[in-house]
Amino acid sequence: MEETPPHIPVLLDEVMQELNPHPGQRFIDGTAGAGGHVEAILKATAPDGQVLALDVDPAALGIARKRLAPYSHRVRLVNANFEQVARIAHSYDFVPVHGIMLDLGLSSMQLSVAERGFSFQGEGPLDMRYDPSSHTTAADLVNSLSQDELADLLYRFGEERRSRAIARAIVAARPLHSTRELADVVIRAGGGRRKARIHPATRTFQALRIAVNDELGVLSSALPEATAILASGGRLATISFHSLEDRIVKDFFIKESKDCICPPEQPICTCNHRATLRIITRKPITASSGEISTNPRARSAKLRVAERLEG
Repeated sequence: MEETPPHIPVLLDEVMQELNPHPGQRFIDGTAGAGGHVEAILKATAPDGQVLALDVDPAALGIARKRLAPYSHRVRLVNANFEQVARIAHSYDFVPVHGIMLDLGLSSMQLSVAERGFSFQGEGPLDMRYDPSSHTTAADLVNSLSQDELADLLYRFGEERRSRAIARAIVAARPLHSTRELADVVIRAGGGRRKARIHPATRTFQALRIAVNDELGVLSSALPEATAILASGGRLATISFHSLEDRIVKDFFIKESKDCICPPEQPICTCNHRATLRIITRKPITASSGEISTNPRARSAKLRVAERLEG
């Protein structure tokens, strides 16, 4: 397997400013990746701060482990999905925490390894699993779903306007086993247009990846879990890379910043809901032009931050 290029953490300065880590504090990174954000937090919390770093991808965790070796006495790396971040934190007696970081979505490390099947730029198997031990692959979905199910998946998770034409072309070309085969089918279904602003297969690959890894379901489960283990004044920071993730985070922050979530037409509150968060970023923080020029992945990144209220 080829060596992956260095991974550049997105919005690093902005994340550090918003989390504001200090010596002795405890933080969780639910998506450790190559360890860039984790390393910055460990440096800022020296000499006695601690980080619990999770990642569902064992390959990414291996890269992080090498990078973070100098801090091994202050960081614990766990191969786990952040969907159950509260349970994991409790199991390591790592509560409450002063901040939680979630850098969502696909990393350049995963894209660069053709064997992982995430990229339409090279030849690889239709895999797309973050966790190689999970069962469903992109090939399973592409070759087993009905035409209508495929079209719905592409529209829901990829916001692909040509979902029905693409699904019809996929079904006609089955079985498909490689990333290049699928990309070529999508290109033909779109009339062979390669000079669009984004590659014609981008949304199809995004949709399949999200479905394979249940990314939106995992995020929806993780947000309340993360909120529950924050100390008063602790902050939850998320970086999303597409509108579906960003909408889930935005809606959760809005809901948890309100005391009542009853329908507006209801005259008396019956929900007994109490606000748990204060929204710090009314609008998402985005990357500077300078960062985008050195790290194009940052172009679509949106950072949202909320702070735990007392109670």
